[in-house]
Amino acid sequence: MHPFFEFFMEKQIMAEFVRILTISRTGSVSLQLLQTMSIIIQNLKSEHAIYYLFSTEHMNKLITYAFDFRSDELLSYYISFLRAISGKLNKNTISLLVKTQNGRVVSFPMYVEAIQFAFHEESMIHTAVRALTLNVYHVGDDCVNRFITSPPHAEYFSNLVTFFRKQCINLNELVFETKRSTELSTSTILAAIDEIEDNLYYISDIISAGIPDVGRLTTDNILRHLIFPLLLPSLMIEGIQIGAVTSLYLLCCILRIVKIKDLANTISAAFFCPLDSFSPHCEGRLIGNMNWLCCANRSQSSGSDSIVRQPSDAESLRKEVLYSSTPKTELEGVSTKNGCRGSRLDLREALLSHITTGDDVEVLGALSVLATLLQTEELDESMLDALGILPQRKQHKKLLLEALVGEDSSEQQLFSSENASSKGGIDVELDGYLKKLKVLFLSSMLPLTFLHANIKKEIIFLRPLIVDTYCIQEL
Repeated sequence: MHPFFEFFMEKQIMAEFVRILTISRTGSVSLQLLQTMSIIIQNLKSEHAIYYLFSTEHMNKLITYAFDFRSDELLSYYISFLRAISGKLNKNTISLLVKTQNGRVVSFPMYVEAIQFAFHEESMIHTAVRALTLNVYHVGDDCVNRFITSPPHAEYFSNLVTFFRKQCINLNELVFETKRSTELSTSTILAAIDEIEDNLYYISDIISAGIPDVGRLTTDNILRHLIFPLLLPSLMIEGIQIGAVTSLYLLCCILRIVKIKDLANTISAAFFCPLDSFSPHCEGRLIGNMNWLCCANRSQSSGSDSIVRQPSDAESLRKEVLYSSTPKTELEGVSTKNGCRGSRLDLREALLSHITTGDDVEVLGALSVLATLLQTEELDESMLDALGILPQRKQHKKLLLEALVGEDSSEQQLFSSENASSKGGIDVELDGYLKKLKVLFLSSMLPLTFLHANIKKEIIFLRPLIVDTYCIQEL
């Protein structure tokens, strides 16, 4: 150990630092002390020295001291100080910075103080806080993980999604302003896009830490605060805070960057829901309608006809393509009640309408969503099959395997001209994720209507020609 640090320990300089801080009257003393501590911690190589610094109560006293953060410079040095500490964390040292009671972590000042500045307007500050949190998450201490995923600290993950939602709305406003004014530079939009993607990569990094409850918390918060109330309704309702083009782009980003199986499959299952399911103006009749949908899915899948079926001939296909290609003005003319659109069409058909009736940008956005779904490894093939975009090579392979193991009617389907989708797998997977949608909607207390009693009790399997041409290829 370096003689200088031996002197540091012998004279108990840490205690002297705390004493000087408590009697100081100027911000310059605080600033210099934080800078000095950051330099010392960053240059510690000896494990013994790190243990000494972290094991004394003086470190937590420095962390929790009431600094005057009206000075941006002081705040910057404070966050750098916390980040330097987090860089030395491992399963042995992290226990020195927490307080436990009956085997449970009850206090972790460094983490709690840091996340208060997670959404600071200064990019260097919130970037440093994110690096600190990732250092904590990747330690992998079970007690600490339970602490950060329990109330009220778990609110950080919902606040992160809420912050991201605000960024999405801001991006949409920039896009709208760019259309109206030629003076606004596209560089502003590109900067906003970079921030959005940085946030998604941060969320992805959090998930990669492998904390059991974080993936679930992240999925639920993204669905409740962003996907269901904002992005999906934007596909068919203009002027609800965000435009369709921005929504299509954000769906692509989320599916491409945030690698969560439940998230990808739940988003896909939502495309089978009627247009008014996510409308903020409809009264909720969710429980009975969702139960009915799940029961109908199970009962029909066990019958002679699959709930997910393909058109029986070319003429039927042509009619369904025309049906899905109905102009938006006609789609909006479906029967309404109390300001709600009728539930004749589902979100999947709304997505296809952007391809068949939208402008060039909407077509590109909708096709990008379909292409992204195809390339999403976390998405079950049965969901792709239900959506009608499973590549023909994979359909043929699946039917061949089913024929080899003796699945009913698989051999007939394999050599039939229609090459229809198999029934069981699609229905089971779809039913499971429809149940998840129900649970999420109930807990989020959103006023949703899932199905009206008069709609036809089946989900029609469309395979529009334009999607066939673009998407059903070998990957």
